[in-house]
Amino acid sequence: MTSAAIFGSVVFAVIAIGLVSGIGSTDPDSLRVKYHWPTKIPYPEDNPYSEAKLKLGRMLFFDPILSGSGSRSCASCHNPGLSWADGQPRAVGLTQEPLPVRTPTLFSVAWIPKLGWNGHFRDLESVAITPITSPKMMNLPETSLIDRLSAIPGYVDAFKDAFGGYDINRGKIEQALATFERSIMPTRAPFDRWINGDRTAINKSAERGFDLFNNKANCAACHNGWAFTDASFHDIGSAQNDDLGRGNLFPNSVSLRYSFKTPTLRDVARRAPYMHDGSVPTLEAVIDLYDRGGIDRPSRAPEIHPLDLTNDEKADLVAFLQTLTGEPASVQYPILPR
Repeated sequence: MTSAAIFGSVVFAVIAIGLVSGIGSTDPDSLRVKYHWPTKIPYPEDNPYSEAKLKLGRMLFFDPILSGSGSRSCASCHNPGLSWADGQPRAVGLTQEPLPVRTPTLFSVAWIPKLGWNGHFRDLESVAITPITSPKMMNLPETSLIDRLSAIPGYVDAFKDAFGGYDINRGKIEQALATFERSIMPTRAPFDRWINGDRTAINKSAERGFDLFNNKANCAACHNGWAFTDASFHDIGSAQNDDLGRGNLFPNSVSLRYSFKTPTLRDVARRAPYMHDGSVPTLEAVIDLYDRGGIDRPSRAPEIHPLDLTNDEKADLVAFLQTLTGEPASVQYPILPR
């Protein structure tokens, strides 16, 4: 079983000229390319895909034994029923105290080159174990984690199937979790059917919203491609606090202050509240923020400025964003070894 087999090849219907007006190009080939879903998941050369690794990573992801208290798993924050996030304004730690930023969705993380709201993780492998060992999140030291897993024959066998040999170590745990997390994908949404030729898949208000998204509102400057993200970092002028975002990593850069990761818009209607700190409660409020141009400061991205949207245009943008939500996928929960 390969990653390509998981999702298969995508066959795109011909989009008639004029299906969409005013998005820069109505050429059907251009539209297909712009929103073309990938045919397979990218796995790094030093952590190639295997079914055994995926199976092990799934078990680890859902197992509360990976927390000091035995009560929290990775899925406690990245809940598949909540679009692989937690629906909270900010992530909730072990003591039930809010953490500085909200839990991001895991949709399409295989394509994100730098992870975390400020990009401080270089890849999925480097982030996988961090919440497990963090005292504020899952609070299980690395040595205790390895001892726990090594004491369970079912895990010893699963690691042997995935990697060969009976030893369990941090690198293998990271690789298994990352392999599973790379498999997490959104489902096809009404927008995808529409962009591939089904004119009935979305309504006229959403069509107008798509036009605005690509033109007057210019949302597509950052929210682009099939996953609707450039995977980069921007200051959009949201509320100012002590968190400088990517600017914390580059303190001499004025342009990176208050810059945070552009999130995917897949399932966005299900993932309120919004922004890195959950400070914006609704999609309507998000559009109001962009419409007024946010806080005018030296680090504000050049794409961000007042838009002068009408109430009808705002409603059309919301209608379009709602078409990016697919039907919830069926998730296979593992039988955990004990």
